[in-house]
This record gives sequence, C-alpha cells and structure tokens, in this order.
Amino acid sequence: MKFMEEKQQTVAGDIEFSGVGIHSGQVTRLVVRPAEAGTGLKFCRTDLPGRPEIPVCAESGQESARATTLAKGKAMVFTVEHFLSALHALKVDNALIEMDGPEPPILDGSSLPVVRALRETGLVRQAARRRYATVSEPVVVYGDKDHEQMVIALPSDDFRVSFTSINPHPLVGIQFRDVTVEEQAYEQQVAPARTIAYEKEVEALHAAGLGLGGSLENTIVYSDEKWLTPLRFPDELVRHKILDLIGDLRVLGLVKGHFIAVKSSHALNGRLTKKIAALMKEKG
Repeated sequence: MKFMEEKQQTVAGDIEFSGVGIHSGQVTRLVVRPAEAGTGLKFCRTDLPGRPEIPVCAESGQESARATTLAKGKAMVFTVEHFLSALHALKVDNALIEMDGPEPPILDGSSLPVVRALRETGLVRQAARRRYATVSEPVVVYGDKDHEQMVIALPSDDFRVSFTSINPHPLVGIQFRDVTVEEQAYEQQVAPARTIAYEKEVEALHAAGLGLGGSLENTIVYSDEKWLTPLRFPDELVRHKILDLIGDLRVLGLVKGHFIAVKSSHALNGRLTKKIAALMKEKG
C-alpha cells in the first residue's frame, strides 16, 4: 500500500448527541471530543469500569450482518456505521467518541445530523501528517457461492463507491449509484439517506432483540403496497448502502480506492476490510 501525506485534523470542540439506539432501544449519550494527532478514532464506554477504549481499526471488527460492531476485550459498541461514515467523509483523523451505552443514537436514521454538527463545530488542523490507506491492487470478496454478492476494491486516486442494490420487491427493484466521496457530494447525495426496513420483517427483528428503537421517525418502512415513510430520494436505499459502506471502510483509516459493491452487507464489508488490512500489514 502507498500513502499520501496531508495534515491531520480533529474536531474543534465537543459535540454531543442523545437519543435511542435503533436496535437496543436504549437511550444513549454520545460525545465526540477532540483527540491528539496520531491517536485515530476511538470509542470510549464511559458506563463500564475503567472506561475502556475501543480503537476504530480492522482488528476491532466483529462479524455482524445488520450493523457495524467493534470490540476490544469485553467492551463493545455496535451500529456505529453512521457516525463513522460522517467522520470518514469529512476526513476527521482523530477523535474520542464517548458513549454511556453500547449503541449510539440513531437520530433520524441518516448521518446528516452528524455532518451538520461537525460543520457547526468545525475542524482544526494538526501538526502531524496524514496517511491515507491506498488500495494498490485489486481485492475482492464474495458473499455466496454463486458470486451474486460481492465487493471489490480497486486502485484509485480518489475515494469512490459504486453500489448496485438488488431487491425483488417491486417498490425497490434494482438501484445503482456511483459517488466520488467528497465532502459536498457526500452531504448532498449520501448523508440524508436513511435506513430502510420491510414491514413484514419488523416482527422477526423484534423477536431477535433487534430494531427495538426503530420508528417511522428514524426508519423508512415499506409494505407490500406502499412506502409508509416519505422518501427523500427515489433511490434512497442504495444511497444508504453507500453511507454504510463508507462507515465500514473507516476501520482502515482514511482510504483511497474505488469500491464496487453488489448486494453487499456489513458482514461482507467487514471481510473486505480485514483482507485489505492483512495485505497492508504484509506489504508494510
């Protein structure tokens, strides 16, 4: 892997959020605080003895189908992808993210409230030079034996995501979007996209202890006949898939590469990041 150099940055001041977690249903207070250069992003569980910290890195990633989960020792956080997505797109190198529970607030189901709060508070440059994790050769992972699900990383001077979502439901169907992840494009095209659920899945999710904090205020729900929540974009589903992928990739650091996904999931994204991280370690 090659690295490019720029100045690192962190948040200019504390940024506080509070609200219910979409899966746990628990109310959590989250505070993004400035951090020293070179420390990266870290979650801190303030509700646990010793206030354990969990670094945002590939080694912390845990297998999970419905949310990004990070752990170190007995400390864990989950459904952190929306916050990581916003921090990634706005190129926040260093921050301490304190949480008094395992799951951050879902807010409106998108990352737009986080982006707006980051812009309002501002970012400050630091003396240390930034290093981008740059894809130097093709990397691919498949999610099934028929190779219908896959995500590929290719070399690129930009951070670009091309995502194809395929859903048999007539309201959803096939959706495709290609985004070069720059701050303005992210804020306008990706950040407003909210998480989506099928009405018939809600009962099963609740039975599995998931989606307990979901509502029409933070989730786009569709039935067999109609959308129960007004859409912000006709292709909001695939835009949200891109939002999630950007968050999942943040465990590598700030990245440069072209990521092509077809029907990808958090689990498949996690497998890709671990494969890229292993390659980076091998090449030094």
